[in-house]
Amino acid sequence: MGESRRGPLKSAVPSNVVSPVRRCSRTACGRPAVATLTYVYADSTAVLGPLATYAEPHCYDLCAEHSERLTAPRGWEVVRLSDGSAPTRPSGDDLEALANAVREAARPQERAAGSGKPGGRGGDPMEVGRRGHLRVLRSPDN
Repeated sequence: MGESRRGPLKSAVPSNVVSPVRRCSRTACGRPAVATLTYVYADSTAVLGPLATYAEPHCYDLCAEHSERLTAPRGWEVVRLSDGSAPTRPSGDDLEALANAVREAARPQERAAGSGKPGGRGGDPMEVGRRGHLRVLRSPDN
């Protein structure tokens, strides 16, 4: 008589309230949380970082859309921390540096083809040799 007909630990009423996935704290938003927002009142700062390991009562979990649109009250600063695991988009400076490197790498072949001399030494009297986009320069003392 020790065993129930329903079996061990089975509920008669299924529950949709508890979910293993943490959800956005914003009202009426059911999307999965990807970031955690914490307010530091003493510094007038809102800190938005990667999703915390566990939910805390004084922190707010936000979905991707709400974390991107986050604004702070006037006079407050928003600090956005990245977790490093997410792929980051290249900045304008990164793209410009890449474009400049490609242009510089293409430039020596053009000069070498135009000079008619092996090694491309015709353009600069200080240049001794070349290897790809790198140049070997003669010391000014010699």
